[in-house]
Amino acid sequence: MNKGHPDLDRVEREAVGWVRKLISREMTPQDMEALTAWRARTPRHEAAFVATRRVWRQVGAAGGALFQPDQDFTGPLDAFGQRRRMTRRAVFAGGVAAVAATSVYGMLNPPLGLWPSFSELNADYRTGTGEQRSVTFAGDVAISLNTQTSLAVRAPEGTEDRIELITGEASFATPTRAARALVVLAADGRTIAESGSFDVRYTASSGPSPVSVTCFKGAVRIERGSEVADLRAGQRVRYDRTGLGQVAAVDPQVASEWRRGIIEFRNTPIVDAIEEINRYRPGRIILTSAALSQKQISGRFRIDQMNQVLWQLERAFSARIQRLPGGIVLLS
Repeated sequence: MNKGHPDLDRVEREAVGWVRKLISREMTPQDMEALTAWRARTPRHEAAFVATRRVWRQVGAAGGALFQPDQDFTGPLDAFGQRRRMTRRAVFAGGVAAVAATSVYGMLNPPLGLWPSFSELNADYRTGTGEQRSVTFAGDVAISLNTQTSLAVRAPEGTEDRIELITGEASFATPTRAARALVVLAADGRTIAESGSFDVRYTASSGPSPVSVTCFKGAVRIERGSEVADLRAGQRVRYDRTGLGQVAAVDPQVASEWRRGIIEFRNTPIVDAIEEINRYRPGRIILTSAALSQKQISGRFRIDQMNQVLWQLERAFSARIQRLPGGIVLLS
C-alpha cells in the first residue's frame, strides 16, 4: 500500500499506509472490509497494525499534537516482537507522525459516519456495521455487543470493575457478585450493578437523550453527578447533558429484540427509523424529503436484511430510491 519508508519491511509499510488511509477522508466501506481482511492474514499483520496505531496515538491522536523529534518510540515499536536499529524506529515513527500531523480531522470526524472514529478504533472490544459479538469481562460478566459498538476496559477502582461504552449498544449480564460491582461508563454517567442484566445504549446522533439504560433482571443504579435513578426489571431511564429523565416502563421483549437479530418499529417516524437502519447496513441511507421524514413505519425486520425496509418504504409511500456507489442511498 505504501511505497515510502524504505527502512521498513513490506508489512510495516502496508500498516503505515492503512493508518494513513484510515485517518484521511478516503476510506470507503469496501476499504474497511479490505483492512479487516489484511489484519486477519497473519498475527504479524495484526501486530504491525496495532503498533502503528499506537505510535500514531502517541504523536497526535489528541486532536493536533505534532511529532516531537525527541519522542521515545521504543516501547510501541517493541510490540513488533523484534529488535530494530534506532534509525529504523525513527523512520517508522516519523512516517506515522506525518500522518498524524496532517490527517487528524478525518479520523476524529468521519464524514457520514462511514468509518469508525479514532476512539472507536482504539476500543478493546468493537463491532463493525451489522456485526454482533459476545465477550466475557472481569471473569464473570457476559457482554453482548450490538452493531457499531465500541467498549474500552478501564482500570478498576476499589471494589468496582469498570468498562466504558464509547458508542453503540451493549447488553451486560452478571451473576451475584458479593465482593465487586460492575460499572458501565457512558458519556458523563455511571451504571452500577451487582447482579442481573441490563442494556446501555449511547449513540451521539440520537437526539436530546443520547444515553439510555434498560434493566431486564435484578436492579441497576444510574448516577450522573448528584442525580441518581434506581431501576428494576422492565424499566428504562435516559440521560443527557441536561440531566436524568424520568424512569419509564418498557416491554422487555421489544427492548431486547436486537439480541435475537431483529429490529422492530412501532409507528416510528421514518427519519428515526433510517437513523437506526444506518447502524446495521453498510454505507448510508440519506433522507432528502422533509415530507417523508415524519411519516411513520411499523414492522419487524432482520438486521441482516435491512434492504427490505427500503422496499417497504418504496411500496408504501412511493418513495424514490437512488443508489450510489459505496452503499449510499438517497431516499426521497
